[in-house]
This record gives sequence, C-alpha cells and structure tokens, in this order.
Amino acid sequence: MFGNGQQSNGHYSGGVVNQGASMKNAKKGIIIGALVIFLMLCVGQSFYQVKEQEQAILTMFGKVIRVDTAGLYFKVPFIQQAHLIDMTTHGIGIGYVIKDGQNITVDDEGVMITSDFNFVDIDFYLEYKVSDPVAAFYNTEDPAAVMKNMALANIRNTVVNYTVDDVITTAKGQIQSEVKEKLQKELSDNNIGITVVNLSVQDAEPPTQEIVQAFKSVETAKQGKETAVNNAKKYKSEELPKAEAEADKIIQDAEAAKQARIAEAEGQVARFNEMYEQYKLQPYITKKRLFYEAMEDVLPDLKVIITDGNTEQMLPLDSFNN
Repeated sequence: MFGNGQQSNGHYSGGVVNQGASMKNAKKGIIIGALVIFLMLCVGQSFYQVKEQEQAILTMFGKVIRVDTAGLYFKVPFIQQAHLIDMTTHGIGIGYVIKDGQNITVDDEGVMITSDFNFVDIDFYLEYKVSDPVAAFYNTEDPAAVMKNMALANIRNTVVNYTVDDVITTAKGQIQSEVKEKLQKELSDNNIGITVVNLSVQDAEPPTQEIVQAFKSVETAKQGKETAVNNAKKYKSEELPKAEAEADKIIQDAEAAKQARIAEAEGQVARFNEMYEQYKLQPYITKKRLFYEAMEDVLPDLKVIITDGNTEQMLPLDSFNN
C-alpha cells in the first residue's frame, strides 16, 4: 500500500512538470508570433509604392519631408506618413450633372443673365489637374469644390458682359478664353494647387419656360416702372413751365401793385404838401375850398328831405325826391 502511494505521487509530479513546460512554450510561441507580426508590420510600413500618375508627400509630425514621384520608397514606420496625390486630369460639368448617362441641367449653376437683361442657360466642361501636391493637400480641404465655385463666379462675371445673341452664337470661344484666364489667375493668387487644363462651352440656349415667364414678369414690371418715370418726367416738363409762368405773373402783379401804391401814396403826399402850402398862405379860403370840394363829393349820393318837423311822414318817400 505504501509503495503504491509513492508511485502515484511520482506520476502526479511528472504531469505538473509537463503542463508547466507546455505553458512556457505557448507563451514563447505567442511572443515570437507577435514579434513576427510586428516585424511584418514594420516592413509593410517601411516601404510605399508611388504609381506613374501619382506623387507622394512624405510627412513627419505634420511637416513635409519630401515629394516623391513614381517608384518604391522607404520611410520610418509609424512615424513618417506617405500621402498619395492623384496627378491625372479630371473633369467636372458646370451647369449640369451626368446621371444614368443623361445630362441633367442644374438651373442654379447654368442660368445666367446677359448684358441686355436676358437669361441664357449655358453649360461648361472644366478639365483640371493638381499642379502643386503640397498646396492641394494642405491649403484647402476640398480644392475641387473651391475651384468650381471660383469658376462659377468668373463665368457669371464674364457672361454678363455679352448679349444673349452673342453668348448663344459667336462669342463662345471668346468667353471660354476669358473665363479660363481669369480662373487660372485666381487659382494661382490663392495658391490652391490646381491648374486649369481646358474649359469649353458645352451648350448655350434659352432657359426653361418657367424661367422665361418669370423673366418676362420682371421685364414687364421694369417697363412699367420706366413708363411711370417717363410719365412723371413728362408731367413735370409740362406743368413746371406753367407753374413758373404763374409764379412770375404773381410776382409781376405784386410788383405792379406795389409800385402803384407807392405812386399813389407819393401823389397824395405831394397833394397834401401843396394844399398845406396854400393853407399857410390863405387859411380861410383854403378851408372853404376844401369844404366845398368835400360837399361836391358827398352830396350827389345823399337823399335830402326837408320838413318843418310836424309834417307826417309817408312811406315810401323816394317818389317825392324824384
């Protein structure tokens, strides 16, 4: 019994030793596997491929180290980053979008006003590519969207200088050249990192009927305004001379009345002074003459009834004075 017990303890001790060795081997295998994976990641992060139509910006802690063209390059893993920039030519439509193989008009972009106050629906196709990968990557979040907004602004500023007939017929080439030149200058001034390859007018035609109708309403209102202004100017040109003439007549009449009153007053003063001089020479005679002259002015308009005071008056008395 005792011997059997010793034998059992021996088997137990051997099993424990074997289990511990297995665990150590497993841990060692995990560590080795992790190291292998890490080394593979390091190798994978240490090299990058730049294709023929690409350029790569190598940065470290956000700072540009270099710009690489096509080829295989080494970088410090997990510290340096390579940003691939597509250098091929791209194209976008302005005034329309392509959906299911069909060109769908975008009225907010394509409809523009001309110098003769008409609307035109004009579509452009813009081809561009990256000219400065660092500027395109760092200076704007979406350089293509910024470029499209600039293109729209320059197109509108150019089309507004032409009549609708010119835009639809003979001026397309000139408009293309002007817009391309303006857009390229604005892109360069703002350092967007994009250059214009080509800009062409795809189509130019009158806008939809709804827009035409709205424009006609605006034109009608504008013509109504002009008619009202012209009528007001005509009324002013007709009535102003009349009013000025009436004002001049009133002023002239007032001036004439003023001069007449002054002359009359001066005449009365002169007459009074003359009578006063005579009065000083012959006071009594002058008084009598003035009295008689006053009676001559007053008596012809008076009705005189002579009575003894006791005679009964009969009405009317006018017949007795005839």
